[in-house]
Amino acid sequence: MILLQLAIVLVCIFIGARMSGIGLGVMGMIGLLVLLFVFGMQPSDPPLEVMLIILSVVTAAAALQAAGGMDYLVEIAGKILRKHPGQITFLGPLITYAFVLFAGTAHISYSIMPIIAEVAIKNKIRPERAMSMSVTAAHMAITASPVSAAAAALLTVLVPSGIKLADILMICIPATLIGVIIGILFVWKRGKELNEDPEFLERMKDPEFVKNLEGPKEQSQKTIAPGAIKSVVIFGVAVLLVVLLGSFPELLPEFGNTEGFKPGFAVNAAGHVMMPSMIMMIMLGATGLIILLANTTASQITKASLFMSAGQATISVFGVVWMSSTFMDNNFETIQQTLGSLVASYPWTFAIALFCLSMLLYSQASTAKALMPLGLSLGLPPAYLIGIFPAVNGHFFIPGYPTLLTAIQFDRTGSTKIGKYVLNHSFMMPGIVTTIASVIAGLLLQSIFF
Repeated sequence: MILLQLAIVLVCIFIGARMSGIGLGVMGMIGLLVLLFVFGMQPSDPPLEVMLIILSVVTAAAALQAAGGMDYLVEIAGKILRKHPGQITFLGPLITYAFVLFAGTAHISYSIMPIIAEVAIKNKIRPERAMSMSVTAAHMAITASPVSAAAAALLTVLVPSGIKLADILMICIPATLIGVIIGILFVWKRGKELNEDPEFLERMKDPEFVKNLEGPKEQSQKTIAPGAIKSVVIFGVAVLLVVLLGSFPELLPEFGNTEGFKPGFAVNAAGHVMMPSMIMMIMLGATGLIILLANTTASQITKASLFMSAGQATISVFGVVWMSSTFMDNNFETIQQTLGSLVASYPWTFAIALFCLSMLLYSQASTAKALMPLGLSLGLPPAYLIGIFPAVNGHFFIPGYPTLLTAIQFDRTGSTKIGKYVLNHSFMMPGIVTTIASVIAGLLLQSIFF
């Protein structure tokens, strides 16, 4: 029976992933209804904390975008990249990593990708190298960002075990950074130079291709919005406040001794405001300050492209995580008996499980929320789970994620591509090398710090 239930869950995930957008969420709900009415399973609690954090953080990022703060950051990044064009393979991924680490969403990388491609092409450096690693670096930064939904999902699972946000950051930031640098070294001379690539040289025989490749003669200068710098400062202060309160929980408000105290969604039984709720308050509060002080409006924020991505991500997490957690909660004893001894003997196999599920879910947050509780129940230490956290970045494996497709479109040379056999694409080997290196680094760091 459990195999039939698992098959239904996987089929819903597979169909939802092919739909893209909110597909995972709606197919997850269909799967949940089947588990509920056909198999009589009691539904687990929906992932409200992760959903609300996604909405809060991405809304703040959309406010940053609407106020011109993102354009301001992109302009700074563009100046750095154009000043050091020969280092585009190294600087492109690192700047992308920094962008996503700051903003908490990989969608911000769309703004920097055209510049990376342009600099590489004009300097006759194979764009595939910088583009493939920039996408990989963006994904890795999600698991290291203090305001990402993925880090928040892991935090909500591990907080009862005494884990703080600082514990996650001090392992995941250096681990993913090490992985990205190793990935950059891997792609440094990967593939033929453009002037030696037969496919590129054949394309150069087409005058239209050459004209398109040259692009505009002059780089257009964007006018920075009046509130751009203010929005960056406000967003930055919000991120620092999240890190500070997440690292020192004793600074959080406490209501345990208040008369008439009642625990609830935002306050635990001890009377402490829980960090996930604090992240929501801080990021939406920052959004309000950006509206008040940075020359933008609420309507402009809701029209921003990042705000649209928030809705898609929230619905996806809502459906697919609710379905997956319901399946696991109702089959916990069977799963524990089946996997318990394997994971106890070979803990690293759980990292493979994280990677494989993330290939299907296309979401680090969904993967962490769905599987990390299982890891705890199987006896894996919280620190070990932090160490293998970068393994949730497997959604490069099947080339359907928006960041991959966008990178392919921006590379006008065609060197960044999906191969004839689909899985032999430009991101496969950089992604695998970076993920493995990040997980190994994470495991080494958790053994040192814990």
